[in-house]
Amino acid sequence: MRELSLNVMDIAQNSISAGAGLITIEVREDRGEDTLSISIRDNGRGMTPEQVEHVTDPFFTTRTTRSVGLGVPLFKMEAEMTGGSFSIQSKLGEGTVTTAVFKPSSVDMIPLGDINGTVSMLVLMNPELDFIFQRSLITQEGDLREFDLRTTQLREVLGGDVPLNAPDVTQWINEYLAENTAELLAGEA
Repeated sequence: MRELSLNVMDIAQNSISAGAGLITIEVREDRGEDTLSISIRDNGRGMTPEQVEHVTDPFFTTRTTRSVGLGVPLFKMEAEMTGGSFSIQSKLGEGTVTTAVFKPSSVDMIPLGDINGTVSMLVLMNPELDFIFQRSLITQEGDLREFDLRTTQLREVLGGDVPLNAPDVTQWINEYLAENTAELLAGEA
């Protein structure tokens, strides 16, 4: 994949297929440590230890619609190619946490891409699910900047009458993510 945000979309789709009602996407960049960490956590049905052991094999998939699963193996490869790391922790009946750590200074680092668009699209296409998007940056000076988007809070504000995929809500989500990302990255290279 040419953008990490597409990997996030694929992993989140795996979470949705696994029956998750809550998906947390965390993007954490530490400029001093030269790391970009992306974590996708869900409360889906989880995997057995045997499934976790084989999930990075491209010829293993739990999907019945195809016999090859490239999303997780590519995410792992992309992290490791930068000198980073990859892990999956899963517990049957509780959910899964997929974490990839990248070294942004690596020549093999691919762009994060449109992570805001990915999050917005996930909410738009799955308005009945709960999403938490957390984004943080630790600057070279060690300052922490962060923001989050929580669909549970949006539901509380909107009440039961307005769905999360209503055009005005989608526009607000897009603007909120864009404004907060601009503020988070202000003054950074």
